[in-house]
Amino acid sequence: MNAREALEIVCSRAWPPLVEEPLNDWRLRWAGGFTGRANSALAVGAPGRPIPDALRAVCDFAHDRGIEPMVQVIRDSPNERAIATEGWFQATRHHRGHEVVVLTTGRIFPRESDASGLSDASFSTKVADEPAPEWWALTLGPGEDIPAARSVLTGGKVGYGVATLDGATAGVVRGALVDGWLHVGRLEVAPEFRRRGLAKALMGALHTWGAEHGADHAVLQVAEGNAGALALYAGLGYAPHHRYRYWVPAPGSCEDSTS
Repeated sequence: MNAREALEIVCSRAWPPLVEEPLNDWRLRWAGGFTGRANSALAVGAPGRPIPDALRAVCDFAHDRGIEPMVQVIRDSPNERAIATEGWFQATRHHRGHEVVVLTTGRIFPRESDASGLSDASFSTKVADEPAPEWWALTLGPGEDIPAARSVLTGGKVGYGVATLDGATAGVVRGALVDGWLHVGRLEVAPEFRRRGLAKALMGALHTWGAEHGADHAVLQVAEGNAGALALYAGLGYAPHHRYRYWVPAPGSCEDSTS
């Protein structure tokens, strides 16, 4: 595999589905509908069979588990061109954005969290080995608090970052360690505490935790349309590595062959 494909495997391992089945190099994934990443086929490398047959296997796997057939594929890759040739189209209705930018940063080091602008308040950040109830409350959006979501978010070696300001849980973040990478996700600051530097402080605390646990580099995934997040991460030294997109079959082209 090339560097983009290898990094996609790292990110997938940092976001483990409940069910994963190999299709040669491809991965068929299911997690009760929680996030596109955990409920799509990761189409990197070779599927070990002709692309039409591989896409049929994607359809059958999804239908068996009650989710929409969907593939996650690196933009402008041979796999993406082959999938498009088979009549699949970009999943533009995917609610979190069908095109995602994968960002990486160079070597991370332990350092003090940046709490500039917050010195006049009671402020602290902590990265714990177990998620507190307050972490869950801010991490999971409406309708997301299901067993599948909790399974995905607690899979692997994970650190759960929490920022507390004036006695309230003001922000959270998740970091997962895979093969020397710190995978960053679910960064969220409560609306009433935004624009006060908490996101930057949380990222600093998580970088420190990751470095202390052996991470050399960090990676995260952001929807292309999320300009605010992209600007934040650029300011922290993250740069685009590659992009991926979600693709779905044309209506009527992916019937359940097992029924």
